Parts: sequence; C-alpha cells; structure tokens
Amino acid sequence: MSAKPFLLAAEGLNKSFDGFQAINDLSFYLDEGELRTVIGPNGAGKTTFLDLITGRTAPDNGSLVWDDGKHDLLKLNEYEIYRLGIGRKFQTPTVYNDHSVTENLLLSLAGSRGIWHSLFGKITRDQCERVAEILTIINLTGHAHRKAGTLAHGQKQWLEIGMLLAQDARLLLVDEPAAGMTDEETHRTGELLLSLAGKHTIVVIEHDMAFVRQISRGRKVTVLHQGHVLCEGPVDQIQNDERVIEVYLGRKSKAA
Repeated sequence: MSAKPFLLAAEGLNKSFDGFQAINDLSFYLDEGELRTVIGPNGAGKTTFLDLITGRTAPDNGSLVWDDGKHDLLKLNEYEIYRLGIGRKFQTPTVYNDHSVTENLLLSLAGSRGIWHSLFGKITRDQCERVAEILTIINLTGHAHRKAGTLAHGQKQWLEIGMLLAQDARLLLVDEPAAGMTDEETHRTGELLLSLAGKHTIVVIEHDMAFVRQISRGRKVTVLHQGHVLCEGPVDQIQNDERVIEVYLGRKSKAA
C-alpha cells in the first residue's frame, strides 16, 4: 500500500456466494473528500462491495480499513461502522413516508436519542439551524412540512441524501441515485453531489453514463468487472477504453 493515508483502503477482498465469485481479489483506495464513481455491468460486484464496507456481508478474506488504518472494518458490527461516519443510500429511497420532511431529518440527526425524543422532545436551536441548513442544501425548504410519502421520486432521493448529512456521515455511499429520475431531477442530483464533494467523501454507484460524465469531470472513475477492478482513470479515458466498451457498454465501437 502507498505511504499516503487513505480514508478507505480495501486490499485483496474476496467473497463467494454458493460458488459464485462476487468479489475477486478487489483492491480499492479512497482519499478524504473524494467523489468517486464506480461503474460496471450487472453482476460486477458493486452492491456486494458496498455491503462489505457497511458490514452487511463479511468477506471470505482480504482487508478493509478506515481512516488511514485506524479501524479494521472487518472486526466491527454494522452499527459500529455506522457510528464511524459511514452512511449508505440505497437505490430505492428508504424514508419515513408518514412523517414530514423535517421530521425525517430530525430522526436522522447525529446524537438523536430515539424516535420519541426526536419527534416530541424539545428541539434545540442548533438542531433547528442544522435542519434548515440541510433543507437548503437539498432544495426542499419549500417542502419542509410535507409528508415524505407525497414527495416526487427525485425529492425522496434528495431527502435521503439529506438524512445522511444529518447523520454527519463522513463517507456517503450512494447507490444508483439517478435511477427512475427525470432528466431535470438527474441533473439536479448531480449538482447536489458535486456541491458536497470535498466536504464529504462520496462513492456513487451508477449506470447512467450521462450522469457519470456530469459528476466525474476531473475525477477518477473505477470500473468493476467480475468482482475485480478492471481499470481506473478519468471519465474520458474510461469511456474510450476498449475493455470498458466491451464489458460494460456491450459493444466494441463508439462509447455511449
């Protein structure tokens, strides 16, 4: 491993499910404040990799460390990993539909003492200011009192990103945020993630190549194939790599 400190470092990870090699000798290094996009065909191991990072799945072997090796993630439970500041947004939004947008954020605030206190206890000035700040960031100030279940699909995605911000997540793991969005929603989601880069470290799993281009200019893109890093580099280089065109885009000519 390089002497340079990494926020997250995976080396030689392997994971099989009933004989299927989902992760195959995977090594991956992530800098603090980086926005990294991870692409690859279905079955490339993208979601399994996120499962390994968050402790939902244990690898067969390999290493996975956090904050320049200060923490061995493979020795921690899911809740302990969460407390380190690793937050995940799944492809399908998981918000509290029967609660308002503001209540969703209050329930997610770092240091929250449970549902009852969050919803019915005294809300401090700092909490109010933090929620207002997040509402502005995710462009939902005008929807603060709406039930989350009434939001449009894109708005629910932004709310869930806001919930990660409320948790003070140091690393945001964002799984296919553009899925099911309109073009306008997709663009606004890209702008949101770009605004957070540097303040947070972000890993985005995505298939939409137009969206990948939007958020990855000047940044490294990682391509997974058969559970292994096929290649890494700038988005223009990745799109013109014959290996990527063949295994990800499914043809041997012009990239999408």
